[in-house]
Amino acid sequence: MQNNEEAEMNDSQVLNGRTISMTTSIIYFVISLVINSAGNVLTLVTSAKIHPSYLGSAYWTAAEANLSVAFGWNLFWAFLILGVVITILNAILVGHWSWRRALGNLIFMVPFSALIQIFEDFFIGKYSFFKGLPDANSTGMIIFYILLNFFGVALIGTAISIYQRVNLVLHPADDLMQILRFKYFKGNANIAMWASYIPPTIMAIIAFIITKQFTNFGIGTIFAFLFQGGITGIADTRVFPSLKHQALDVGKSDE
Repeated sequence: MQNNEEAEMNDSQVLNGRTISMTTSIIYFVISLVINSAGNVLTLVTSAKIHPSYLGSAYWTAAEANLSVAFGWNLFWAFLILGVVITILNAILVGHWSWRRALGNLIFMVPFSALIQIFEDFFIGKYSFFKGLPDANSTGMIIFYILLNFFGVALIGTAISIYQRVNLVLHPADDLMQILRFKYFKGNANIAMWASYIPPTIMAIIAFIITKQFTNFGIGTIFAFLFQGGITGIADTRVFPSLKHQALDVGKSDE
C-alpha cells in the first residue's frame, strides 16, 4: 500500500534539488554500498550451503549468477556487463541519454562488483583469517541460513533505500526501479520493484536455455520478489528518516 510520504514525493521531493552536502552524500553512499554488497553475497553463499540447494538468492543476483555460469563469467563481469545493458534501458525509459547518469552507473558498478567478489571470497573462506561458512548439516543450521538469507534480502532493500535517496550514483538496476517508481507508479516501491524484475527474468530464461538448469533460485528468491520492494519503502521512513530523495530525474511523467 502506498504511504503518504511516497505520495508527497511525487509532488515535492521530485522537484527538490540537493539538501545535503557532498560529503554527507558520499558517507551515506559508502555505507549503503557495503550493506548492499554484503547482503547480495549473503543470499548467494547461504543458498550454496544448503544441500540440495533450494534457498536461492535475491532476484537480480540469482539471474546474474545464472548468466555468469552460462557464459563462464565470474561475478564481477556478470554484474558489470549486465549493468551496462540496463543503463541503456534506463536511458530509453527516461527519454534521453545522460553521460553523467551513465558514468554514475559505471562508477557504482565497479566498486560494487569488486565488493561482491571480496565478500564472496570472505564468506567462502578464501582469506586465511576466516574459514568460511560451513555447510548446513543440521536442521538448526538450515533454519539459521534461511534466516540469514532473508536478512541478506533485508540488507539489500535497506541499502537500495539509502542510496536511492542520496541519488549520487546508482546501480543501473536500482536506477531502473527508481525511474519506474516515480515516473510510472506514483512512488510505490513494491510495484516498481516487481516491474523492474522483468529484465532479470529474461536473463534467467536465457541462462536456462543455455544450461538447462536454474541455480540460486528458491524460497529466498521468492522472499526477495515478494518483500524487497516493501522493505525499501519501509526503510525510506525508518532508516535515516531525515534523509529525503535528492534531485530526482526520471524524465517527463507519462500521466
